[in-house]
Amino acid sequence: MQPNLFNKVMHDICNYDEYFVQKRNCAGNLGLLPEQKFTTVIRMLAYGSSADQVDEIARIGKSTVLESLLRFCDAVETLYTRDYLRRPTPRDLQRLLQKAESREFPGMIGSIDCMHWQWKNCPTAWQGDYGNRKGQKSIILEVVAGFDIWVWHAFFGVAGSQNDLNVLGQSPVFNDVLRGEAPNITYEINSTIYQNEYYLADGIYSMWTTFVKTIPHPRSHKQNFFARYQEGYRKDVERCFGILQAR
Repeated sequence: MQPNLFNKVMHDICNYDEYFVQKRNCAGNLGLLPEQKFTTVIRMLAYGSSADQVDEIARIGKSTVLESLLRFCDAVETLYTRDYLRRPTPRDLQRLLQKAESREFPGMIGSIDCMHWQWKNCPTAWQGDYGNRKGQKSIILEVVAGFDIWVWHAFFGVAGSQNDLNVLGQSPVFNDVLRGEAPNITYEINSTIYQNEYYLADGIYSMWTTFVKTIPHPRSHKQNFFARYQEGYRKDVERCFGILQAR
């Protein structure tokens, strides 16, 4: 994590929850610094470390580590949901649709895909559930990303032995559609009016109207043209995964 980002998050959360602010105990001695609590929490989230492992490194009691973790997650959800952990607003959708139409894909609101996130410190008791086809321990992350690498949907934590279709069956990505609360989007292609948005997807996904996949073996010039553009624009989500893995 970059120092400026670390300091910003720490400042915001300390203002939200005084638990992280350094205080004096009943004996008048100064307690833990905010940096200590934040470092232990981020190590647990980033590396999958247990409270006992962090205790040995930071010299913080297990109960304090666990309480810091719970309070940190609560503060992040409360403070940043409006900006970073939300579904697209009508204004966001309009911007996505305008960009998609300029790229010759009217009605497209992003690309969907999954990646296996390797879990180096997976607990021994869970390794059977989280082993993938390569013999590694991993957690699957499902993402819908836009042209600007903004993640509009993330479903994280599914056992690594599953594939994209199994994850989709458990994912809440279509909950709004099932409840009848999906945004009303109208666009025209080849003189036909459509009223459902869609995602660009790879070949493993089902033949649903909400997924537009490439043509596996294009023959004509028209099919080659479509496949090239579809595969090129679907790189939005691949770039997103690449950035996450690099960091």
